[in-house]
Amino acid sequence: MKAVDKKKLKSEAHSLNPIVTIGQSGLTDAVLAELELALDHHELLKVKIRAERDDRKVISEKICTSTGAELIQSIGQVIVIYRLNPNK
Repeated sequence: MKAVDKKKLKSEAHSLNPIVTIGQSGLTDAVLAELELALDHHELLKVKIRAERDDRKVISEKICTSTGAELIQSIGQVIVIYRLNPNK
Protein backbone atom coordinates (compact mmCIF):
# COMPACT_ATOMS: atom_id res chain seq x y z
CA MET A 1 0.00 0.00 0.00
CA LYS A 2 1.29 3.45 -0.89
CA ALA A 3 2.14 6.03 1.76
CA VAL A 4 -0.47 8.38 0.27
CA ASP A 5 -3.17 5.73 0.70
CA LYS A 6 -2.12 5.07 4.30
CA LYS A 7 -2.23 8.77 5.09
CA LYS A 8 -5.77 9.02 3.70
CA LEU A 9 -6.89 5.98 5.73
CA LYS A 10 -5.31 7.41 8.90
CA SER A 11 -7.29 10.62 8.49
CA GLU A 12 -10.50 8.64 7.87
CA ALA A 13 -9.86 6.51 10.95
CA HIS A 14 -9.33 9.53 13.19
CA SER A 15 -13.05 9.99 13.85
CA LEU A 16 -13.77 6.28 14.38
CA ASN A 17 -14.31 4.63 17.73
CA PRO A 18 -12.82 1.19 18.49
CA ILE A 19 -15.26 -1.48 17.32
CA VAL A 20 -13.57 -4.42 19.04
CA THR A 21 -11.76 -4.45 22.38
CA ILE A 22 -9.37 -7.29 23.15
CA GLY A 23 -9.21 -7.80 26.91
CA GLN A 24 -7.82 -10.28 29.41
CA SER A 25 -8.84 -13.33 27.37
CA GLY A 26 -6.57 -12.20 24.56
CA LEU A 27 -7.17 -12.96 20.91
CA THR A 28 -9.76 -15.75 20.90
CA ASP A 29 -11.44 -17.42 17.93
CA ALA A 30 -14.64 -15.52 18.76
CA VAL A 31 -12.78 -12.20 18.63
CA LEU A 32 -11.20 -13.13 15.28
CA ALA A 33 -14.64 -14.08 13.90
CA GLU A 34 -16.01 -10.71 15.06
CA LEU A 35 -13.07 -8.92 13.41
CA GLU A 36 -13.74 -10.79 10.14
CA LEU A 37 -17.39 -9.65 10.16
CA ALA A 38 -16.46 -6.07 11.05
CA LEU A 39 -13.79 -5.92 8.30
CA ASP A 40 -16.27 -7.24 5.73
CA HIS A 41 -18.76 -4.57 6.74
CA HIS A 42 -16.56 -1.53 7.46
CA GLU A 43 -13.15 -2.23 5.80
CA LEU A 44 -11.43 0.28 8.14
CA LEU A 45 -11.44 -0.54 11.86
CA LYS A 46 -10.05 0.68 15.14
CA VAL A 47 -9.27 -2.09 17.63
CA LYS A 48 -8.37 -1.53 21.27
CA ILE A 49 -5.89 -4.03 22.71
CA ARG A 50 -5.67 -4.03 26.50
CA ALA A 51 -2.29 -5.70 27.03
CA GLU A 52 1.36 -4.93 27.69
CA ARG A 53 3.34 -3.26 24.92
CA ASP A 54 5.14 -6.39 23.67
CA ASP A 55 1.92 -8.43 23.79
CA ARG A 56 0.05 -5.72 21.83
CA LYS A 57 2.61 -5.97 19.03
CA VAL A 58 2.27 -9.77 18.86
CA ILE A 59 -1.55 -9.57 18.97
CA SER A 60 -1.71 -6.91 16.23
CA GLU A 61 0.59 -8.99 13.99
CA LYS A 62 -1.55 -12.07 14.62
CA ILE A 63 -4.73 -10.12 13.76
CA CYS A 64 -3.22 -8.97 10.46
CA THR A 65 -1.99 -12.42 9.43
CA SER A 66 -5.23 -14.16 10.48
CA THR A 67 -7.60 -11.71 8.78
CA GLY A 68 -5.46 -10.62 5.83
CA ALA A 69 -5.82 -7.01 6.97
CA GLU A 70 -3.09 -4.39 6.81
CA LEU A 71 -1.90 -2.47 9.85
CA ILE A 72 -2.37 1.22 9.10
CA GLN A 73 -1.49 2.75 12.45
CA SER A 74 -0.69 1.81 16.03
CA ILE A 75 -0.92 4.38 18.81
CA GLY A 76 -0.84 3.18 22.41
CA GLN A 77 -3.56 0.55 22.91
CA VAL A 78 -5.37 1.33 19.66
CA ILE A 79 -4.56 -0.07 16.24
CA VAL A 80 -6.13 0.80 12.91
CA ILE A 81 -6.46 -2.01 10.36
CA TYR A 82 -7.78 -2.06 6.81
CA ARG A 83 -8.91 -4.78 4.44
CA LEU A 84 -10.57 -4.04 1.11
CA ASN A 85 -13.94 -5.74 0.61
CA PRO A 86 -14.18 -6.40 -3.15
CA ASN A 87 -17.97 -6.94 -2.88
CA LYS A 88 -18.62 -3.48 -1.46
